[in-house]
Amino acid sequence: MTTVISLASRRAAPTPTPSPDSLDQIQLHAQAHNALATALHCLQRSDCTPANLKTATARAVRAATLLKRASAAADQVEG
Repeated sequence: MTTVISLASRRAAPTPTPSPDSLDQIQLHAQAHNALATALHCLQRSDCTPANLKTATARAVRAATLLKRASAAADQVEG
């Protein structure tokens, strides 16, 4: 006869849900990361045209803005 061991259900230990403020910070961080990655991609192209430089600059400025917003959101959570 086979011995059956019952396992605890998945509901035994609920996972904590992150606060909306931390979700905003995570989203802003991810957007800033993507903007910086796009800027770097434009700069690393072998045929770096003036249009690519303009796009890279715009993405870098967007990343800086997003990082500033993320920093402000972090200050609100701490304060």
